[in-house]
Amino acid sequence: MMQSIPRVSIGMPVYNGGQFLEQALDSILAQDFTDFELIISDNASTDDTESICRRYSTRDGRIRYYRNKQNMGAAWNYNRLVELGRGQYFRWAAHDDIWAPRNLSRCVETLDHCGEGVILAYPKTILIDQHGSVLGPHEDNLDLRQAKPHQRLRAALHRYGLCNPVFGLIRMSALRQTRLFGNYNASDTVLLGELSMLGEFREIAERLFLRRYHGGMSCLANRTLADRAVWFDPANKGRLGHVFFVLRMFIEHLRGVRALPLDPLTKLKCYSVTTAYWLLRWKGIGGDFKRAAKALLAIDPV
Repeated sequence: MMQSIPRVSIGMPVYNGGQFLEQALDSILAQDFTDFELIISDNASTDDTESICRRYSTRDGRIRYYRNKQNMGAAWNYNRLVELGRGQYFRWAAHDDIWAPRNLSRCVETLDHCGEGVILAYPKTILIDQHGSVLGPHEDNLDLRQAKPHQRLRAALHRYGLCNPVFGLIRMSALRQTRLFGNYNASDTVLLGELSMLGEFREIAERLFLRRYHGGMSCLANRTLADRAVWFDPANKGRLGHVFFVLRMFIEHLRGVRALPLDPLTKLKCYSVTTAYWLLRWKGIGGDFKRAAKALLAIDPV
């Protein structure tokens, strides 16, 4: 008997996530929208992540668990989940965040009713700490309804924050037109930029996403740009590409424009928007090369 293809694929990349993993899994399995598959890609965890995942996959047939033989880095792990997904819609889930029960259903409802021009739906965010206590609301401000790709890109570039919408529900057809996550710092911002050129984003007014802010999250556990580069890809260890963060971001955003199936005039406008933004960023650093290099090393890409 053939297994039906789920409407939604949820991809959970994890490495040593045992502390919060069960809470995250319980919140996903408690969603009032149930037509999904949950794919877990374990990056060779050394804690109890594997035993937790195997126990949950035995209990619920919607869960598929994969364990890598070695840590391939966050970028590889995130991207692998898209390759494994079968649904019409896709969503990444962090091992330490919590979803309110209506989170997934409201996102599906939004994409179902807004038409193909809307490619990403995400709910508003509440920040919680390691104990689950509420720290307060967070405004993502990435509700992008502008008519033109370059207009949405301009808005996205100027509104990046915690990049929570990267954990929103995305049309798989659009996501697979992007380059997904790159193996470099802040590649989530580049991915959101590419998605913004492909379609509109919708923010759901309800606060249904509980983002856990704690010392073990990637941006806090990896304090330097060099450490974060290794988190994205272990092969980055010892390389100095992170030193030129702003230049790399500028180049990768340009590459994103080039890679997308946009008409020549639209691409030209997107190139222009990207160049103007990163020139402003560079100008904001100010000063001579020595001062600029020092500032580049101190930039927080989150």
